[in-house]
Amino acid sequence: MNFLHRQTWPRLHDEGHEVACRFCDSLHEVELIEEGQSASCNTCGALLYRNRPQSLERAIAFGLSGTLFLIGMLALPFITLDVQGSATTVSMVETAVRLWLQGGHTIAITVLVSLFVLPLTILFSLLYICIPLSRGKTLPGVQLVGYLFQVIQPWIMVEVFFLGTMVSLLKLMKLADVSMGLGFWSMIALMLSLAASVSGIDRIELWDRIEVALAQKNTEGAAVEGGVEC
Repeated sequence: MNFLHRQTWPRLHDEGHEVACRFCDSLHEVELIEEGQSASCNTCGALLYRNRPQSLERAIAFGLSGTLFLIGMLALPFITLDVQGSATTVSMVETAVRLWLQGGHTIAITVLVSLFVLPLTILFSLLYICIPLSRGKTLPGVQLVGYLFQVIQPWIMVEVFFLGTMVSLLKLMKLADVSMGLGFWSMIALMLSLAASVSGIDRIELWDRIEVALAQKNTEGAAVEGGVEC
């Protein structure tokens, strides 16, 4: 990878990084690339990382919108079933509660974890990291939150639940008139916002920014202590 592009995100000058190709395991030195550009493996040509334009701003914007859509999905009516003139409207929370009361504890817990706990955790982690980083700062425990973000990210399964919901709705349409509520459309918006927020910033850039912010914080702290001693 021979890049002569300008530096577009902060990085410690004395820190060398290597990235492994996820397909052929070839190691490459991480070089700074221009916004909108991507780096590919010299061996197999697979994508290694990207420098996304306005990465922090995009991650924050989609993270905040995803949080609003998550609240809407849980609180707003999800579907309305009309069977021979008798209409029933339920929200996602009511669905989980009814499943629990009817003995479906495992399914109820799965619904709450996959549609509330995991998405909320990933959105909170992303905002906890990116909002301070947009000002060159970090909050306490940012490294732990960053590791949590990486561990939970592969387990976000809103799109899987969406496909299951669509299959169930197609079956219900044969038995009753089904109307989609705002909660249903909020779930679709949440799914898109999650994908956009997570892909808004590359992991390599994210950790470079964290390292620079922590180093600056340590430098400022040492300067303050030196001033007090004097």
